[in-house]
Amino acid sequence: MYTALRLQRKLRTGEASITVVDPNSYMTYQPFLPEAAAGNVEPRHVVVPLRKVLKACRVISGTVLSVSHGERKAVVQPPLGDHFELAYDMLVICPGSVARTLPIPGLAEQGIGFKSAAEAIYLRNQVISRLDAAASATDPAVRRRALTFLFIGGGYAGIEALAELEDMARDACSFYPDLSADEMRWVLVEATDRILPEVSPAMGLYTVKQLEHRGIEVKLKTRVESLVDGRVELDSGERFDAGTVVWTAGVKPNPMLSRTDLPLDERGRVRATAFLQVDGVPDAWTAGDCAAVPDLTKDEGVTTGPSAQHAVRQAARLGDNLVAELRGRPIRPYEHSYAGSVASLGLHKGVAEVYGVRLRGWPAWVMHRTYHLSRVPTANRKARVMADWTLALFFRREIVSLGSFADPRKEFRSVATPTPVAAVSAAPSSSATGPGGTSDASRAG
Repeated sequence: MYTALRLQRKLRTGEASITVVDPNSYMTYQPFLPEAAAGNVEPRHVVVPLRKVLKACRVISGTVLSVSHGERKAVVQPPLGDHFELAYDMLVICPGSVARTLPIPGLAEQGIGFKSAAEAIYLRNQVISRLDAAASATDPAVRRRALTFLFIGGGYAGIEALAELEDMARDACSFYPDLSADEMRWVLVEATDRILPEVSPAMGLYTVKQLEHRGIEVKLKTRVESLVDGRVELDSGERFDAGTVVWTAGVKPNPMLSRTDLPLDERGRVRATAFLQVDGVPDAWTAGDCAAVPDLTKDEGVTTGPSAQHAVRQAARLGDNLVAELRGRPIRPYEHSYAGSVASLGLHKGVAEVYGVRLRGWPAWVMHRTYHLSRVPTANRKARVMADWTLALFFRREIVSLGSFADPRKEFRSVATPTPVAAVSAAPSSSATGPGGTSDASRAG
């Protein structure tokens, strides 16, 4: 989206036509998903409608089934109807990444990811609905299971989602007289020996201590072996039941890349040059999580990581290079020194390490919000996010679970499905006949 936005701003009328194909009709600004899940930001404000901002582009809602760059054709499957071929002259392939999962029994049935607005909304509803269920439960085991939340993966997505949701749930407990925040159990499992690998070990250790101070259990060098029926089994031998399981253990390139004729590296990413061209392939460009782009600020062989910091900047450079290529001008390589990282740990809490400067607590939280507000696309979304934050200064978060979002047709199906009625017959008698000569059985039917 960023690349298309830059192209429509810089290209002259009639110079080229731009077609954007995406399964969704919007782009999600993922760094704001934890705040959307916690209710600090309206979920609709963390997505950008493509047709609204890409007015000079043709936007196609559909899934790209395959790409044959040798023939300059892509096969697209729209939401309705048959698939069709889409011809092009130049290709920009940026399908991003998907959750990287492991063959853990029960994960597919019990787990939920954290890469979309729908998942953020679902998790918010899930956490509040578990509080509702626990407050109404009489069985201690049922109550304990409902109030146990497991997060797997200690990267930025996992830490921010865990911290924001725990902060929201702790605040919500004040509305439940029969619940205590201390009854909740929040568990983070990380396979390596540290969390937040993007920051220094000292900042990672500080984050662990802050989470543990809030009662969150952080289990490092630990793996999940099974999640069957919500029964969590760790390789340490510990067993417990969890009502909510969130999977944030990394990402991998979009699998659709395997259905192209583009060169891929050992991790399934598109091989790219520093100029964001597909390596050895004319008229093909790439960027973002799916691209193995050389990091010119580091040693040879090192590629840029899958982060929003690189993706946004690569998009700008890619847009400029495409315009230069069309006009026969020199193109420039992508080079960006890693500025640092910022992370929110809940309302007024955070950690940040920017250009070697370490911040903690409220200053880091302010920096986190300021940075991402500057990066979220379009003035419209910036204003809406700022309005959400301003209102939050005067009003507490809404504590309501709209659980029907998960299956909105459930109630309608239950009333629309005919209920079989058993035929009842009885021999005529005075005892079986009510006033007016109608039998009680017939009248009840």
